[in-house]
Amino acid sequence: MRQLREVRRREFLQHAGQSALGASLLGSLAQRVNAGGETKRPKVAAIITEFTFRSHAHVILENFLEKYYFNGQLTDPGVEVASFYFDQVPKHDMGREVAKQYQIPLYKTINDALCLGGDRLAVDGVLSIAEFGQYPRNNKGQIMYPRKRFFDEIVATMQRSDRFVPLFTDKHLSYRWDWCREIYDTARRLNIPLMAGSSLPLAQRRPPLELSDGCEIQEAVSIHGGPLEVYDFHSMELLQSLIEARKGGETGVASVQFLEGESVWKAASEGLWDFELADAAMDAELGEKRGSLREFVEPLNGKSYPPHATVIRYRDGVRATVLCIGRNDFRWNFACRINGNDKPKATSFYVGPWRNRNLFKALARAIQVFIRRGTADYPVERTLLVSGMLDSMMTSRQDRGEIVETPELAIAYNAQDFRAVREMGASWKIITEEMPEPQGIEPGGPRG
Repeated sequence: MRQLREVRRREFLQHAGQSALGASLLGSLAQRVNAGGETKRPKVAAIITEFTFRSHAHVILENFLEKYYFNGQLTDPGVEVASFYFDQVPKHDMGREVAKQYQIPLYKTINDALCLGGDRLAVDGVLSIAEFGQYPRNNKGQIMYPRKRFFDEIVATMQRSDRFVPLFTDKHLSYRWDWCREIYDTARRLNIPLMAGSSLPLAQRRPPLELSDGCEIQEAVSIHGGPLEVYDFHSMELLQSLIEARKGGETGVASVQFLEGESVWKAASEGLWDFELADAAMDAELGEKRGSLREFVEPLNGKSYPPHATVIRYRDGVRATVLCIGRNDFRWNFACRINGNDKPKATSFYVGPWRNRNLFKALARAIQVFIRRGTADYPVERTLLVSGMLDSMMTSRQDRGEIVETPELAIAYNAQDFRAVREMGASWKIITEEMPEPQGIEPGGPRG
C-alpha cells in the first residue's frame, strides 16, 4: 500500500507539472483587464450557513481557494474569494481557521460581506451556500434553510448599489414553492444572472451514456440510497438533467405522488412505474448478481432505508420515478426507455473518491465559468422545476401518498449542452480511492 501511494504521489506531481494547458485556458477566461492594462480576477463573496468539515461550504470552497483537478487537469479557480459571512459558527467550525489561513475577511452581515466593509457592492459574484447547520424543520419535515433570506439580503445590496452580478445558490431555491418562484421571478426582473442546483448531473457516467437531443423518452427512473428530501433533490435533478433534452423540450410536471414501504412495490405491480427500468439502473452500478431489488440490502453494512418512491407525471405524458433503494449515500443510478429501443439505456454516476466530496470539483468549475462569463452552462429553470417537484413530494408525503396535481409546474424550457463542465473521469486516474482523504484544504490539491 505504501508503494502504491508513492506511485500515486509521483503521478500527482507529474500531472501537476503538466497542467499548464488547463490552467492557462482557465486563466485566460478569468482574467479581466482594467484601465491600466493590468489583469484582475473577479472577486467573490461567500455567504454560508456553516463551514465545517465536509459541509457544502468546505467541499465547494476548497476548489475556489486552491487549484483542483477537473478532467485530469490541475485547474486554477480564476476567481478570488474576497469575503465570508457565516450564519452559524458551531464548536467544530473550520471556517474561521480557513479565513485566517487565506486572509479572507469575515463580516458580521451579508451586506458588509458584499460591500467588503464599504457602502456599495464591491464583488463580482456571490456564492450563497445555505446547506448544513442547525435549522428547524416544518410540519412537512423540510429543513428550513435560509436560502430565501440570503437571497433577499443579497438582492437588497445589489439594488441599493444599482449593480447586479452573477449569483449562485446551492441546491434547490427554497423549501417553499412560492419562495422558489419569487426568487426566480425577481432574478429575471432585475436581470440578475442566476445559477443553482445539484452537483450530481456533472458526475462521470459509468458506463458512458449520452441521450441525443429530441429522443423520444417513454419512461425514466432515478435511484439514490440516501436520506429523505436532501437526497431526493439530487436524484430528481439528475433525472431532470437527462430527460430535459427529449423531443419537444421540457414542458413541466402535471402531478407528483409519494409512496413508501410496501406501497412502492404495490405501485410497481400495478404498472405505475417500471420495475425493469429500476433493475437496469441498479445493474449499471452493481451488476446482475445483486439479488432481488425488493429484498435488497447493502452488502457492506447489511442495512437499508425503508424504500420510498416519487412517481412523476410530466405534462407531455412522460412518466418518471425517483426511488430510494438500499443505504448507500453515493448511489446515483439512472435508466430510461426510448421509443424504438427494446433494451433500457442505463448508467451509474460515479462521484470520485471520498463519498461525494470530489463531486464538487466539477460544480466549482461550472460556477467559476458562470461568474466570469455571466451565463450558466445549463438553465436555472431546471432547478426551479425540481424545487417545485420536491416541495410537492413532501406535500404528498404529508397527505399520506395522495396525488398532488401541479399546474404551477407548467415550466417550459430548452435543454443546453453542458458537457464542457462535466467530469468525464480523467481526474479519478490521479485522485484515487487509495489516497487518504485530506482533513482540511491542502495547497496544490490532494497528495498520496
